[in-house]
Amino acid sequence: MVVIVVLRTKSMKTPTNCYLVSLSIADLMVLIAAVPNEIISYYVLGDQWIWGRVGCALFIFLQYLGINASSLSITSFTIERYIAICHPMRAQQVCTVHRAKRIIAGVWIFACIYCSPWIFLTKVEPIYYKGYSNIETCTFALSRKHYLGIFFTDLILFYVFPLLLSCVLYGLIARILFTNTIPKIVGNGYPISAETRRNPSSNDHARIQVVKMLVVVVAVFATLWLPYRAWVVYNSFAEHRYMELWFVMFSKTMIFVNSAINPILYNALSIKFRRAFKRMFSCTLFNRSERRRRSCGAHLSVRMSSSSRNNFSTMTTCTLKTTSYKNREKFQYDL
Repeated sequence: MVVIVVLRTKSMKTPTNCYLVSLSIADLMVLIAAVPNEIISYYVLGDQWIWGRVGCALFIFLQYLGINASSLSITSFTIERYIAICHPMRAQQVCTVHRAKRIIAGVWIFACIYCSPWIFLTKVEPIYYKGYSNIETCTFALSRKHYLGIFFTDLILFYVFPLLLSCVLYGLIARILFTNTIPKIVGNGYPISAETRRNPSSNDHARIQVVKMLVVVVAVFATLWLPYRAWVVYNSFAEHRYMELWFVMFSKTMIFVNSAINPILYNALSIKFRRAFKRMFSCTLFNRSERRRRSCGAHLSVRMSSSSRNNFSTMTTCTLKTTSYKNREKFQYDL
């Protein structure tokens, strides 16, 4: 939905929104690669894995790709906002849509390369529990100790570092915005109207609104990912791993909620997104009603045309009754 709104609305094609589109695609990838499989495997198949070795590798790869691309997209738009607000002169050359697209392409290429080892680090093996011995599951190919390096690299690169960087940069942004020491040159990533140029306070308010939205996105990301990250860290060192089913399901559900909630946040916190969403849905409903109206109009036109022809035929027949039989027959044949 976010992708469609940005692509279809010219005024929404800004550097910040390019990163939000990347974030939305990454979140959607996580949902598609994880949620249907989790529901089917747990509630329908009783944890039985049916997708084979290739499916196991593909699902794991896509999940980690979406997760890591999501984190890198958050880091990217944080840096972009910092440059746009704290260094407005430089931002005119740096914070452009073209450069944002190149950075996003680099983010996804790096994420693909980084996540590619997961294709070879998974396997399908039987598990023995619940009284069954023929259940297979998708799991890791190596022992737990071999994954410590991977898990902690993930933790640092895609959770701790983005959050620390966000705290520092948003702190600097807040200092600039609320002390009002920034030159009124660059807006909130959107085209600046003439009214905005004449009204600097409106420009400040728009910038603050965008920053608030992005801060909330980062805070939600940190909060909803915390249970899973803490669980992985604990199990990496604990002699007896904590594997309570309710907590496993809870931590995974929080990840899925994080991937699904961003469009709601944009709609709730951004006036421009809210207007664009309403405009898109209004256009969709209008187009449907217009097609329905045209269809009804065409049907009515056909009925009226048919009725006119019938009336004309009736009138012609009535007129022909006054003519000779031979002439009437000839005329009806000609019709």
